[in-house]
Amino acid sequence: MKLITTALVCLLLAAMWPQDATSKSMHMPYARCCFNFLNKLPLQKSIRCYRRTSPTCSHSAVVFRMKKGQESCALSSRVRDYLKKIKPC
Repeated sequence: MKLITTALVCLLLAAMWPQDATSKSMHMPYARCCFNFLNKLPLQKSIRCYRRTSPTCSHSAVVFRMKKGQESCALSSRVRDYLKKIKPC
């Protein structure tokens, strides 16, 4: 009888466990969001393409894929004019 009672209590506690409503990780992995941003924009000729981060991320950003393979993030508000000259990935 104690085992059934313990199991029911555990199930009730698990069902009432609060969900983190502001958690973005359920919708989008952190690898797709930016948390560190460039202070200085890279040279346009060193950028292969760009992509925008997901709207579920905490910051609206642009991820630049460089010709050498690395990726760098910049805030969207700083690169609007810059993006007109670069193709999306």
